[in-house]
Amino acid sequence: MGTTTATARARNRRAAWALTCGLLLTSSVAACTPDRPDPRPAAEALAAALMSGDFTDVPLDAAAPAPADLAATRTAVVAGLGETAAATVEVGEVTTADDEETATAALEVTWDLPWVDEDWTWTADTRLARDDEDAWRVAWSPALLGPDLQDGEVLRAARTAAPRGDVIGAGDAVLVTERDVERFGVDKTRLPADQHDAAARALAAALAIDPEAYAQRVAGAGEKAFVEAITLRVEDESVDKAALRALPGVVAVPDTLPLAPTRTFARPILGTVGQATAEIVEASGGAVAAGDLAGLSGLQRQYDEHLRGTPGVTVRAEPAEGGDGPAVRELFTTEPVPGQPLRVTLDQRLQERAEAVLAGVAPASAIVAIQPSTGDVLAAASGAGGEGISTATLGQYAPGSTFKVVSALAYLRGGLTPTSSVACPPTITVDGRTFQNFPGYPASAQGDVPFRTAFANSCNTAFIGARDLADQGALADAARSLGLDPAAELGFPAFLGAVPDDASGTGHAASVIGQGQVLASPLGMATVAASVATSRAVVPRLVVDPEPGAAGDAAATDGPGDDATTDAAATDGDATAAPAADPSAAPAGPPTPLTLDEATALRDMMRAVVTEGGAGLLADVPGEPVLAKTGTAQFGPEADLRNHAWLIAVQGDLAVAVFVAEGDYGSTTAGPLLRSFLVG
Repeated sequence: MGTTTATARARNRRAAWALTCGLLLTSSVAACTPDRPDPRPAAEALAAALMSGDFTDVPLDAAAPAPADLAATRTAVVAGLGETAAATVEVGEVTTADDEETATAALEVTWDLPWVDEDWTWTADTRLARDDEDAWRVAWSPALLGPDLQDGEVLRAARTAAPRGDVIGAGDAVLVTERDVERFGVDKTRLPADQHDAAARALAAALAIDPEAYAQRVAGAGEKAFVEAITLRVEDESVDKAALRALPGVVAVPDTLPLAPTRTFARPILGTVGQATAEIVEASGGAVAAGDLAGLSGLQRQYDEHLRGTPGVTVRAEPAEGGDGPAVRELFTTEPVPGQPLRVTLDQRLQERAEAVLAGVAPASAIVAIQPSTGDVLAAASGAGGEGISTATLGQYAPGSTFKVVSALAYLRGGLTPTSSVACPPTITVDGRTFQNFPGYPASAQGDVPFRTAFANSCNTAFIGARDLADQGALADAARSLGLDPAAELGFPAFLGAVPDDASGTGHAASVIGQGQVLASPLGMATVAASVATSRAVVPRLVVDPEPGAAGDAAATDGPGDDATTDAAATDGDATAAPAADPSAAPAGPPTPLTLDEATALRDMMRAVVTEGGAGLLADVPGEPVLAKTGTAQFGPEADLRNHAWLIAVQGDLAVAVFVAEGDYGSTTAGPLLRSFLVG
């Protein structure tokens, strides 16, 4: 006789219950209720197993595979969803059939997929039946792992990259956007295996890259791989692309990349975009996957989360590798969410002009232009001599006599006026150390002269001689009054300046002429000029949105290291290097606000630098009158002293700082560069 049917089992159970209940009633039992097991616990055990992969405690029916086999099946089916994918399974409505022998449980399945915020949810219905011992048993089906999934199918999640946000500059100019490129490399399918090494070395030689390293990459790639050697803009003519294409096995794959207008355009600040490094992938917490584009440096890295958007994900059911299962089916999809644009203040025309002016300068150099009325950084160009470091915003150098704008403010507060008489002797001695003016200092500006004249001609001895009018604390306060604040929060990697608030003797004497332990960046000195122009302390702004607090960690700029260029600046004739500034040092309390009268006096003296001092080459620049201050700072060992060359200027609503790490004097080295920038 065959297996007892569910109906027969149910009939037998009802008969047994009726007999038992009848006997109990004859014994004066008031009522009789059958013991009916609930199918929900069995469904809950299955739900727990679908989450954990451990089917040991699931009451499976006789037709189901062994728990270990089910565990292996689940692992194979869901592996393609990603290592970080996690399932939550909850038991919903459980419906028992009229015969009370079978039931259906609705399992609410939620997959937390990597890379996206939206979960994949669906409902799996599982069948349960009562066995001969009155226990509920679960029936297995591949559809418990995916909607309508069949044997031989697996789940696989595929990412759809999100369009990266553009970088937008002043006047809504698109600075960084998707631009056409070509990826040159060896296609291993185009050559016999024994020719791969020679092809790799030939391409490396043509590109002047390490042939051994590239050959190893080609050898280690899959037998059908394309191994990229270089990515070039379509319009790039620096490489003979036709010659590259003619090499055996070399192909050019068209693509796009987020790029600035030119290869050098604000590169140390904006940074670069490329394939995410292992460190970026790990630090992203699953938001970035291997092969994704990510910001590698500069603002692109600092604001990567803002720019990169959210990828889309498509979950498909497809035949297992090597299988002949059903056709690929799409089960779930989310559309990518484009990244948000990042707005910056850079003016494309001025940035390109600044970079063109610095193109022929060999040492590290920079031009920074700020709009005083807004604080917007319109240009922040760093010359090639900085080797990828943003000299403009991160450089730490002794500012030399450009810092006399700060000292002059401290002296105005100490009682001087532009017309006050000050002594400008050829030399001055402080604590046994002799300071002097620069070689060729005009004799007509020596002796007792108006403070304006001493400032215009940059008389070191006059400024050192007046040092008792402002102690080191007053000097540091004046620097912050003009925006040279080491604790300013700017929303991008930057250093403005640092002035010690405690120094005396020769240290204080060196400080008032912008040497010793005083450090500033070109951005910082442009900020000083902008503050004078607008009669208030300017806070330079480069990133318009998002708010600075929305950024990630400040990212490294391209170059040999992440740190700012630190200068071993010395006082005149002093071979002792100054320690690097600590940009995080927070001064105590707010600075004294700059007044209109103070700013007016400083503007008057800066104009005198052009009309009667060292910046006469700016006198005939078209447009509004130019105000300026030259600066030369000695650095290095006493036997080999060299000069930093500086010049800061104001013309209308434009403040500019020009810096060359090694030159002659501010007027002769930085001066012509500043003139070229202003004239255009």
